[in-house]
Amino acid sequence: MNQETKLTGKPLVDESEPAKAPNKARRIALLLLVPLLLLAGGAWMWWSGQGKVETDNAQVKQDITSVGAQVSGPIAEVFVKEGQQVRPGQLLFRIDPAPYRVALLQAEAQLAQAQLAEREVVTKAAGTGADIIGAQGQLTIAQRSLDRQSELLRQGFTTRVNYDAALAQVTAARTKLAEARADAANAQSAIAPTGDQPGEQAARAAIAQARLNLARTDVRAPSAGVVSNTERLLPGQQAVPGIGLLSLVGAGDSWIEANFKEKDLAKMAPGQRARVKIDAYPGLEITGRVASIGAGTGSEFAILPAQNANGNWVKVTQRVPVRIRFDGKPAKPMIAGLSAAVTVEVED
Repeated sequence: MNQETKLTGKPLVDESEPAKAPNKARRIALLLLVPLLLLAGGAWMWWSGQGKVETDNAQVKQDITSVGAQVSGPIAEVFVKEGQQVRPGQLLFRIDPAPYRVALLQAEAQLAQAQLAEREVVTKAAGTGADIIGAQGQLTIAQRSLDRQSELLRQGFTTRVNYDAALAQVTAARTKLAEARADAANAQSAIAPTGDQPGEQAARAAIAQARLNLARTDVRAPSAGVVSNTERLLPGQQAVPGIGLLSLVGAGDSWIEANFKEKDLAKMAPGQRARVKIDAYPGLEITGRVASIGAGTGSEFAILPAQNANGNWVKVTQRVPVRIRFDGKPAKPMIAGLSAAVTVEVED
């Protein structure tokens, strides 16, 4: 026995030895528990992912129409504002119509001038008929005189000079008749066989174009929707054809455009059920169905598609747009461009 045993009368116990066993067992349990939890989590994720495909690369889509002017000119009046609901045919803004009214007056003046020219042509054609009749009469008289001179010359009661003069008068009358007939033909060819003269038709077309341009100075809504993107819609702003001045968000149905990985397409088909969660509305889950699967990947419709012919090729998983239609009207307003997450049940 050592000194401490002698003092206490009890054998000395090393308390650190019993404590080591529980600590070691706890460490072993923790080392085994973590892999088991990871395996269990992986198994649960694998099992929960069976029968469905998911993506968070999705957005709310609506029909958006860019509205611009079809004729150029400064904006004179604006009749709508940002966020306003409009109906089809409602007046949105007006371009200064003064230059187009002047163009219409000019076209109408051209029509009047063309109609006057047409009357002149018709009158001239009618006059050529009288010229032909007069030339035919002169030829008849000259021919009779020639016949008399011929008979008198045969009987010896006139001279050869008088006969030649009568013959010259017949020749001149025939030439005048031919000229009259040519003038008549020319005058008739200047008259259109049916309808108006070409000049008059061109003038009427100019009037129609001028009236159309004048009507286009009033820009109206092509469909019902909500006015948006009106930063450039200001009085005095120059309107240029082909450049939108506002956007009209359609008041019709909304849908989801979800971009799924290409490897998920083999499992997907139109009609499968889908669940949609909108990031802007936590807790809201909307049901729908797959309406269609895109005919091309997103990169194929890009402005500058990727070119893989240079040899520096890296395989990238492509995504294909899939349209999801809602079952009924969602409880919250659908705003174009909102982010969403989509789960499609592919077991259907």
